[in-house]
Amino acid sequence: MIVAVDISLYPLDKNFIPPISDFITRLNKHPSLTVITNSMSTQIKGEYDLVMKLLNQEIKETFRNHDKSVFAIKILNNPISN
Repeated sequence: MIVAVDISLYPLDKNFIPPISDFITRLNKHPSLTVITNSMSTQIKGEYDLVMKLLNQEIKETFRNHDKSVFAIKILNNPISN
């Protein structure tokens, strides 16, 4: 099953850009994901099990490296193709 995820990271820190850039860079290293970034969020598209596994991994890495971060996530099953 293919899913689309809309995810936003809100580091609770004055220097908020580096953690966001780091997270997006790590997502883009996974060739099996489609990753599209805009000024408000990042959209990820891919196979459900893989997307959830990679999100778990990358969110955990963000929490380890950047104290006090918030993620807002929306997940859509069966997304419309572009």
